[in-house]
Order: sequence, then structure tokens, then C-alpha cells
Amino acid sequence: MDEDLLRKALDYALTQGAKYAEIRFHKNEENYVILRNGNLISAGKSSRKGIAIRVLYNGNLAFSSTNDISKESIFTGIDKAIANAKALNINKKENFSLSEERSLGKSKYEVYVKESFDQLPIDEKISYLKNLYMVALDSMKNAKLNAMFESYSDEIEEKVIVNSDGGYVESKIPRLYFFGNIIIYDPQKGSMQKMIEKGASGGLELLKGWRLEDEIKNDLKSLEKVLLEGKSPPKDAVDVVVGSEIVGLIVHESAGHPMEADRIWGRESAQAGESFVKPEMIGKVYIGNSNATVIDDPTIPESNGFYLYDDETVPARKRYIYYKGLLNEPLHNRWTASVFKTNSNGGARAMDYTSEPIVRMSNTYLEPGDMTFEELIEDINFGIFIKSYMEWNIDDIRWGQRYVGLESYLIERGEISEPVLNPVLQFNTREFYSSIISKDKNLEFSSGTCGKGEPHQGVPVWHGGPNIRLSKMKVGVIA
Repeated sequence: MDEDLLRKALDYALTQGAKYAEIRFHKNEENYVILRNGNLISAGKSSRKGIAIRVLYNGNLAFSSTNDISKESIFTGIDKAIANAKALNINKKENFSLSEERSLGKSKYEVYVKESFDQLPIDEKISYLKNLYMVALDSMKNAKLNAMFESYSDEIEEKVIVNSDGGYVESKIPRLYFFGNIIIYDPQKGSMQKMIEKGASGGLELLKGWRLEDEIKNDLKSLEKVLLEGKSPPKDAVDVVVGSEIVGLIVHESAGHPMEADRIWGRESAQAGESFVKPEMIGKVYIGNSNATVIDDPTIPESNGFYLYDDETVPARKRYIYYKGLLNEPLHNRWTASVFKTNSNGGARAMDYTSEPIVRMSNTYLEPGDMTFEELIEDINFGIFIKSYMEWNIDDIRWGQRYVGLESYLIERGEISEPVLNPVLQFNTREFYSSIISKDKNLEFSSGTCGKGEPHQGVPVWHGGPNIRLSKMKVGVIA
């Protein structure tokens, strides 16, 4: 992208009266393959490329975009953004502003790959997914494979961002993604559904590291046993060990989302939901015990939510959302930072050139402990280990929530024993973070695409944590 053209666009916006201007060239190029039950549904390429424009004019923050990267079209887009800002005067209640950042980014960075995506032609990608379906079929011994959906994509995301506060960042991040949804069935026992989702920044070498054949084989072997032999969960309150896959989902939903500053402020209430957190609670209210430290960190190498500068050119860093149970640090972009009278912590992300940067998570996880898994369960006389999940629900303010276990086992005399079918964990956010009595050191991540905003934006994230032990909780069951 021509840097001079972007800088001329900035100058033009300022001469038209904008107090602040931001120009982002944003390109997403993707190859994808979709299969159902081993049959090809769709395959091809997609490319989205264009210019995103944001201006602060007369106390209003306004946005426009164009897929034409000519000077004329970009300048027209600036005129449109300013016109949008003027139109906002009709219902204006307050002046918008951006936080005063001392150092915005001036950088160029790129994630280098060992194997480029082109090294695996499209027909070999299709064959790879067909083979995974055959692996799943061959893994079933007594139950049936009812359906298997597979989606593969590789994407390269490139950006050049300039703004009138001195920021300039170029970036190039390749990402690989796999999603599988597998349903197994038995006429007497019913069905179970397993989702396998992998995503990371890097090249084709990630595919080998994921060892999907082994994971599918092992998962289906375990799930078939749970489906056919699983017993009812304990009726009395017992110690519950929760696997890192579920812990990651819980922290994403009950720590990450409610600590997004725009959600706390109410901007997201009509689109993605509200938050139980109020501005006056930050830094004062404890939501859990000293084991409840939740971190969001965009700088983890190879992660799905990796970036070094956000889309407002603010340097990325680790954020302690909950610190030893305290509501500690919301995620901010420069607008919410201004509202909360603080600095941005680099939380602004946009899905593509058609999207404005809004407050988003990156890689969110519960801080691990120092125990082994064996130490975590060795003194549990009778309890339950819920390793993975099948479905979940959480309310609008991110307080009440429910998780249905998938691969689950009883714990008897300090050891994993018989499988358990359909256990249900139900609690509120404070109960969960106050019930963590120990954590192991096995920090693991799952990947996802986090949705938010209107128009809707999906961005790649990781969520994770260790295996954790909760004290004396009742476990329900679904029919």
C-alpha cells in the first residue's frame, strides 16, 4: 500500500476540520474447504481489501470505508465520514474524545512461517479432510458416527494503519484454522456432540503439530465409552475438577466479556449484551479468591489472537483483567479509555476494512498453579472430573451460567474411574471464582472466533487455563 497516499488522506481529513483522523488499509486473503460426511460442500478463495476511515469531528467519532483504494475514493470516504459525524449532532448528548497516548506505535512486524499455505494444493487439502472423516468412521466400534462437519481455512491478514496522532504500523499475520463438529449416536443411549476447533498464527507447519488424526481417534474412543457406559453424576455436592477446555470458555465468557469497557459503559447493550460490572466497582470489588487471576495477552507467539499493536496503533501488552479476585483492569480502546479517564491498553480490533475498531479480547486465560494433575486429585475421595464441554449458556450480564459436560469421569480415592454421562455445572460468576481451591500447572488453550458488535464482527481468539478444583458443588444432569 502506498504510504504517501495514506498520509495525504490524513492531511486532507485534517484540512476538512477533523480533530483526529485514522486511515487503515486492511486486506484479508483466504483459502477455504468445507466438507460434510466426507463430501465436498465448498472450496475456493476469498479476498477482502479496502480502506477504513475514522474521524473525530466536532466531538463526534464517525466511520466510513471503501473497497476502492484510489485517491478519489479515499477522499470521498473522508467526506462521507465527516458528513456522518455532522449528522450525529442531531441526537448529540456528549462530546467524544480519545485518550491522550504518550507513545503510539511506529513499527513494521510480520509472523514468519516455516511452510507456506501454497505448499499444500487445494486438492490435497480436500484429501486431508476426507481422510479425517475416514479416521472418525474407523474409530467407532459400537456407536455410530451420525454426522461430521469439517471446515479448513488459511488466511493472511495485512494492515497499514496511520493516524494523525503520529501512529504508523504495518503488519502481516498468517493464520491457520480448522473446525470439526462430530455427532455420535446410539439408539438406546442417545447422541453426543464434540466440537474440535484449532486456530493459530503461523504457517502450514501448525497442521502437523495439531495431530488431528490422533485427537479425533482418541476423542471418539473416549466419547463412545462415555455414551455407552456413562453413569449419572453424583447427587450430593462434591469436589469438581474442571478441565482446561471448559475453564478457558468460562473465563472468556465470565471475565473477558464483562470486563470490556464499552460493554461496562453500555454501548454494547443493544448488540452483544451488558455487564454485571459497573465503573465504580473497578479496583474495589472482589469477584473471587486469590486463585482468580485472569489475564488477556495479545503478545503470545503463535496464538490465534496474536498482535503487537492494536488497530489504533497502541502497543499491545498483558492485561490482568481479574487480579487475585479483584476486578482489576477492563479492556480499553482509546475512546473508552477517555471515558474512564485512563490510557488505552491496546484492545482495539477490527475484523476487516468494513469494520470500526472496537474493544475486543485476544488470548484470555486463568493463571495456572504449580501442581501436577495427579496432585490436584490425589486427596479427593469421591468427586467428578469434567474434562470437556458439549454446550453452554450464559445470561446477558455475564453472571448466571451453565455448562454441559462431555467427556467426564468419577474421581474415587484419588484416581479417575468410571465415565459420567451429561453432568451439568451451573453457578454464578462470583460462586465460580470464589470456589477455586487449587490449580495445576498444565496451561492449555483452545481457539475460537469471538463475535461482537453491530454490524457483527468475528475476530480470532484463544481462551484457556489449567485444570482446576472447585470445592463442594452440586452437579445436575440433562435428560
